[in-house]
Amino acid sequence: MNMILRARAPLRISFAGGGTDVPQYADKYGGAVISTTIDKYAYVSIKKTNSNGITVTSQNYDTVNSINIEEDHKNDETIRLVHAVLKHLNVKDTNLDINTTVDAMPGSGLGSSSSIVVALAGAHYRLFNKPFTNYDIAKISYKIERIDCDIKGGLQDQYSAAFGGFNFIEFNKSSVIVNPLRIRDEIINELLSSFLLVDTGQRRAYSEYDRIIENQIVKAEQNKGSTIENLHLIKKLAFEMKDLLLKGDIQKFGEKLGEGWEYKKSIDSSISNPKIDRLYQESLNAGAMGGKLLGAGGGGHLLLFAPIEKRNSVIKAMKKNNIEITGFN
Repeated sequence: MNMILRARAPLRISFAGGGTDVPQYADKYGGAVISTTIDKYAYVSIKKTNSNGITVTSQNYDTVNSINIEEDHKNDETIRLVHAVLKHLNVKDTNLDINTTVDAMPGSGLGSSSSIVVALAGAHYRLFNKPFTNYDIAKISYKIERIDCDIKGGLQDQYSAAFGGFNFIEFNKSSVIVNPLRIRDEIINELLSSFLLVDTGQRRAYSEYDRIIENQIVKAEQNKGSTIENLHLIKKLAFEMKDLLLKGDIQKFGEKLGEGWEYKKSIDSSISNPKIDRLYQESLNAGAMGGKLLGAGGGGHLLLFAPIEKRNSVIKAMKKNNIEITGFN
């Protein structure tokens, strides 16, 4: 009987610190991110077959492709992540049937691409009985996505997906330290009753994502004063929000989301756009106390904080704009 191995890795919500995990900043100043994973996942199945060849089925793109590890697939979004994992891990077995699917498409701001790579890397380590730690998977996944595939970005997504849960993650030139946060159940319940995950309906292309990140990287490398200062403030906010979360000051935690969003927009005007700004302002008018766009910017999901007594008002304001609310835990 042919063995089938299945794996999954969670998507994430980043509350604060995004941008300080980019090596061009973190290697000089140290970075910090506070985030949590949610009940949305990237799924992978790998089956050894008797046929000669590697077949990759992407449920999200509705494609079936045969790939050759020695060929270049960097320009094919449907298979380039799978190809890069196989090549980086030096997989010799060419009789494989690989299926992938993810609960949110790349460009959603939820770290989907990184979760796919983490799930694929973990599955292959298990398939070929190689020992590994969560740190191993995260480090290798970063190299595959950011270096091999040349997809711009930081380190937080790979470590969030590999470890899961609420984490405060610190980055510097020599190491990454993942600090799991022990959050009381009543605080988690209050967070879930207050947060709204809003799908803006806009998906940024990889090219737009790369442009936003590349612009930030260039400014960090050139030590541009305003960019560096805003990243310092974003990092400081991550520490403050960690303390607020552990103390259970949820209202202040929610308000700080908006403060971080203003810092982030100051780095690059294309991080937001008129539609996103309008939706965010309408959520505030309806009673939200803070929020931010998730991911690098340009589209994806808004995370809004609304006290429970204002929750329905904010939902109605979003639905008037034909905007969907994404449920999560």
